[in-house]
Order: sequence, then structure tokens, then C-alpha cells
Amino acid sequence: MSAAQTDHVPVIIVGGGIVGLCASLFLSNHGTHSLLVEKHAGSSIHPRARSVNARTMEIFRNMGITEAVREAGSTMSPTRGILSGPSLSAILEKRPRGEEGPKTTSWIESSGIGPENGLFVTQDMLEPAILKAAREKGGDVRFHAECLGVEQDKDKVMVAIKDRNTGHSFSVTADYLIAADGAGSPIRSQLGIPTTGRGKMGNLLNILFHADLRDLVKTREFSLCRVENDEVVGLFASINNSDRWVFHMSFDPSKGEKAEQFSPDRCKELLKVALGLPNIEIEIISILPWEPSVRVATKLQQGRIFIAGDAAHQMPPYGGQGANSGISDAYNLAWKLTAVLKGYASPKLLETFDKERQPVGSVAADVSAGPADELGLLSVKRDWKRVKAFARIMAHSSGFGYTYSSESAAVMVEDRWPFWGVTWKPWNATSLLFSLDGRPGSRIPHVKVEKDGKEISTLDLVGNGFVVIAGSAGEAWVTASQNIRNSWPRLGLAEYSVGHTDGTVIDKKRLWESAAGISSSGAVLVRPDGYIAWRQRRAPKCIQKTLEDVLNCVLCFK
Repeated sequence: MSAAQTDHVPVIIVGGGIVGLCASLFLSNHGTHSLLVEKHAGSSIHPRARSVNARTMEIFRNMGITEAVREAGSTMSPTRGILSGPSLSAILEKRPRGEEGPKTTSWIESSGIGPENGLFVTQDMLEPAILKAAREKGGDVRFHAECLGVEQDKDKVMVAIKDRNTGHSFSVTADYLIAADGAGSPIRSQLGIPTTGRGKMGNLLNILFHADLRDLVKTREFSLCRVENDEVVGLFASINNSDRWVFHMSFDPSKGEKAEQFSPDRCKELLKVALGLPNIEIEIISILPWEPSVRVATKLQQGRIFIAGDAAHQMPPYGGQGANSGISDAYNLAWKLTAVLKGYASPKLLETFDKERQPVGSVAADVSAGPADELGLLSVKRDWKRVKAFARIMAHSSGFGYTYSSESAAVMVEDRWPFWGVTWKPWNATSLLFSLDGRPGSRIPHVKVEKDGKEISTLDLVGNGFVVIAGSAGEAWVTASQNIRNSWPRLGLAEYSVGHTDGTVIDKKRLWESAAGISSSGAVLVRPDGYIAWRQRRAPKCIQKTLEDVLNCVLCFK
């Protein structure tokens, strides 16, 4: 790799973890070329994140990779439940064979909230699936390529890169840079962006190991198990429900304990105690010290550089929010960068990334820290504090439960006169618990409809451009949108009228208008990330002029 090979690219991504890989995939899906550089030799060999939530699966659905993701997580499909006790064997031997813990994600689709359910899949299995999809779409992903530093001016970002295979260093310029370089983020530090939050919450060792536990675990699979006895305190996390496991073991520096004192042999002995199996054969794969922490960047953009994922919001894993929040960061940013690079949006649109994603990351980090105790481990106490913490997690675990406010220029304020729009709301869980009721700043409501003779979700109407989705009397919206598309082709505008018996999309159960909070003559304008930018309950006098004005506002030309 030389400077001549890659002189300038639209977007450089620093960091080849799950968020960086997703950014590459999402940009390529929009037709925007990027270069990803990652200092390590390949994708992660460590499980780390172990689940994708329902919202992330909706994003993967849009990318066409849900089956690949399900296959990557197939060995974890029986995983569920949180256990606690003096040792893993003591706990499981009291648990009847075939007993299932509570299912936490399968209710999403059946409740009408969305077309996909979340699932368990470890990061080391998920990343190769995303990497394959990113490269198939033309993403330039280069491992063993280390970012040595970045500089920027008003026109470009300059990145110094070292090829760790050859030792050769070179420079690449880009229009924009995404820093997905992890919790320690050298780029965030170089930019001097401060963080807020609780900070460090404990001292743990992430011990990845092999041990054949299939006979013990079979039909008694679990997600997490906290073990606490006189010799060891920690948390088991299932990886493949067979022979691959992680143990998060607590150690205490105030007692003189240091991470380097825990050799593989010592860890083996402590694992045997934690497992309650003194004769089990154990192979240690890796021992990584880590600190469960809450650190949230105070801003996500500085000039032409954006930070995402753990670099933007580091959090404990107990809410399942870390990787999922980062994936949504990348999804939010990809369409905005594309719109600006292709010239159909003002660069001011990029300022909405910080306005929208920084508050979401802050809430996700706080929610994830709630169930942790003074050791930084998941607490299994049943006091009121923990009950409230788990209740907050349940409200956010699916990836919903938040909306983007009108402080973002990409979300239009609507007139809810009279009665503040109360009469527009569908009185169901989707609306009341998750605010998925058609309001600007919320994810488009999921309704099963029919298009071209096939049953789909209204989410499937969203592609790489903006979409106008009107009610059953929405012919005028379709015509206006088509006229705008003809005069503004780069925008990629699409339009649908959702009718009861006819129209471009069929809604036989007549659910769409109520779900979206519009009348038969109303419409919503949906962004490429599936979030509603604007809602018009009833058709205005001049639909085309109104729609043009709204698009100019949302794309920050006004």
C-alpha cells in the first residue's frame, strides 16, 4: 500500500471494530467510497459484545444481512437467563434440565413494535459477517494499517498511516474522518474533547477460556452467571454454550492485587473454583484487564472529524447498549455524509449528528451502568435500586425508547393544535412506551402492508433516500414527490400512498394512518435512516411547495 495507491478518499474510517466495519458497510450501501484502517491483523478474536438488539437487526435488514447475522449467532440461540450462586456447577445442578429462562427479545415482532427480534451473537462471530458484506459492496478495509495521527483544515483531513506489514508510512487525505478507534480513542484525545460520566467503576480481568462444559450446560443454557465465594468473585458469560466461555473476574488493587499477578496457571485454579469443578481441563486463550467505565464525549464532531462507538460513549456491557449504540451512530452519520458529499445537502446537516447522537449515547451509558455494583460487576440483588435499574434497561434494550429532538435541524417542529396532538396518538404500547407514533424524530412505525403482492413492513419502504409515505387519499403527495424527484434527481426521493384496497402499498387492516398519526390526506417524510423528519396530518393547500420547503429545511439549505 502506498500513497499513490490511495491519495484521496471521501471518508477515512479509523478503527476496524464492529462500529468501523458497519460505517464502511453503510457508506458503501449509499454509494460512498471509504477507506478503513485498523492496526490489528484482523477482526476481533474476543467475544466482547454478545448481542444485537431489535433496532440493530432492522438496520441489518436494510443491508440484507439478517440471515448472515442469525447464522453467526446460531450457537447462542438457546442462551437466556441470569443466574447467581457460589459456583456454576452448584447453580446448574439445582436447575432442572430443559428449564428455560425468560425470553427478552422475542416479543418485539409479535407486539407490533418492529419486524425483527434481537438475538445473541458474539462480536468475534459478528464482525466477519459484516466485514464480508462491507467488502462485497466495495468497502476498502485494510488491517495492519495504523493511524499515526490526524490533522485537518477547512478543506480536508490528513491522516498519517503506517503499514505494519512493511513498516512503510504514508499520508492519505479525505473530506471527512470517522474515529471509531475505541474507548481510549487517540483521536478524541488528540482533539482534546473531554468526557463526562462516572468514570471507572471497577477492576476486572476478561478471561477467555476453553473448557468442555456441554454435559453440565446442555438444556440448562444461560446468558450470565454471577459467582461469589471466599476465593473468587466474577461473572460467567456464555459464548457457544459448549466449550468456549468468558469469566469476568474481579480483583482489588486496594489489597495489593495487580492484573499482572494473575498468571494463566493462577487463573486456571481460580476458574476451577468458580466452576466448582476441581478436575476440569482448562485452556486459557487470553487474559485482558479491563475497567467497566462510563465516559461520554461532550461533543461528537470537531471540524471534519466525527467520533462514534466506544470513542464517543464508553459504557459497561450490562444493558447491551455499547455496540448497538455505536452501530446506530454509524447508520445516522452515513446518510448525512453521503448527502453532503453528493451535494444535495448543506454541510450544516453534519452538525445534526452531534445534536442527535450525543444525548442518546449519554442515556445509553447511564442505563448500562445502573445494574453494576461497587465492583463493576452485574449486581443480582433484588433491592429497589436494582429493580429500577433493570426496568430502565428493559425500556431501552430493544434499541427504541428515544427520539431525536427538534434541536436537530433534520427534525421539523410540527403544529399539534388542537390538544397537543393527543387525538392523533394510537393508545398502544408502541406509542405509549416507545414513542413510535409518527412524531418527527421517531423511527417510522412498523405496520405490515402489501407491496407487489408480498407482505412487507413499512420499514422496508425506506431505502437510501428520503421517502414520502402518505395516507389512503395521498395521490397528490405522490404526484408532488415525483415532480420534485424529476427536478432534484440526486435526492433519490421516493413516494408511496398506503391505501386500504388500492394504492402503491396496500394496508388491508387499515393500521397505517392511525400508527403514523395522520389522516387519509396526510403524509410523513422519512429520512434514509428510517426516522421521521416531518409529519403533515392533513394535506396543505400547496403540497409541492410545502414539501420543497421542508426538504430544504431538513437538508439545512434554509
